[in-house]
Parts: sequence; structure tokens; C-alpha cells
Amino acid sequence: MASVALYNMEAQEIGTVELSDDLFNVEIKENSVHQAVVQYLANQRQGTQKAKTRGEVRGGGRKPWRQKGTGHARQGSTRAPQWTHGGVVFAPVPRDYSFKMNRKEKRLALKSALTSRVQENKFLVLDQLKLSEIKTKKMVELLGKFKLNKVLIILEYMEREDECYKDDRIVLLSARNIPGVKIAKVNTINTYDILKYDTILTTKAVIPKLEAVYLKKINRRGKALSSEEVSA
Repeated sequence: MASVALYNMEAQEIGTVELSDDLFNVEIKENSVHQAVVQYLANQRQGTQKAKTRGEVRGGGRKPWRQKGTGHARQGSTRAPQWTHGGVVFAPVPRDYSFKMNRKEKRLALKSALTSRVQENKFLVLDQLKLSEIKTKKMVELLGKFKLNKVLIILEYMEREDECYKDDRIVLLSARNIPGVKIAKVNTINTYDILKYDTILTTKAVIPKLEAVYLKKINRRGKALSSEEVSA
């Protein structure tokens, strides 16, 4: 079973944490990871670009001069692409760039990304992550102790009713304005963010939640899955 060091908020190693091999120690599938990243970026595209073709721009209904005898090249319309204010050749139109991935392949990509962070010693686990007040300076000091620049912080709460919601909200509000830092809930992480940020920072309490969500023991709202849902 894979394991990582456990730290306190003073960046002191105080033990180890066991990780599930099914989530943090799988065979890395680079093709699935690449496909997941491409899908994520494609799904972010708005696809609202638009330019007019020669049939959509205004004017140009009349032939500018006769076909022969003028010394000019023959022209049929002043709104042809070679004219100023003419239409655009193969003009872009609004479209949907998103595409789907198989659910199992997408989950495999996430497991591969998490495994790579564990193998590279870029998966830091704290015994707790609590701040007494909403203060960006305190969060910067904490990250400075671990020498972190680009970091993905995974928090525990899944719903507002969770006991840890208050503590995690203080961390969220303290870290959201720090450049290079992103906060993610345990049930909203994705392959792209795991690879984009150099290090993952989380707590010991988050590990079982991650394993429960992504090994299909509970759903994304924290409720236990039925046997039928697990086998699906």
C-alpha cells in the first residue's frame, strides 16, 4: 500500500498516511490523461466566435465594372474576400467544441494524475488545516513554510451542513486571492487541475473522502451508494 509523509502546520513531519493503491498507486495511462486534459480544455471553449461570409456582408450586389475592356481584373462583387470590407473565406461560426469521454477512462485519467503526484513526492498531507481567522497573510505564511508556489488545495467539505464547512470556508476565503493557489472541494477535482498545479496540499481527513468518492463508495453529495450503483 502506498504511503506519504504526514506533516503538521509547522512543516514538521510527524508520521505517515496510508493511501489506497486503487486510487494512488495505479498504472499511469498517459493516453487517458492526455485525452482528459484535451476534453477539459475543449469543454471550456465558448465557441461564440462569428465572422461574415461574402453572402452575409452588406452591399456588393452590383458588378463593379464590365467583364472586359477596362484593363482591370474581372470582378463580380465588391464584397468578395479580396476586397476591403469583403466577406471572410471559411468564416468561423458558433459551434460546440465539447466532447465526451468514457466514464471509466476519465476516472482512470484522474487516478493516473493522482498517482503521478504521489510518485513525485508532490502530494502533501497535513494533520489539519485550520486558521483562526480569515487572513490571507496567515495562509501565505503557511504556504511559505512548505515552499509552495503553484498549489492545489483540496478541502474536505461536500455540503454546507458538514461540520468542517466553517473551518474550510476560512481557508477558502484566506487563499482565494493568492496567485498560483486554487481551492477545490473533495468531490470537484479534475485531471487538468492536478497536472496544472505543481503540488497538491490536503489533510488527513480528506484522504478517506477522496477514496470514498472516486472508488465509488459514496456519491458526490456524500451519501452511500447502493450495490446497484456501485456495480454500474
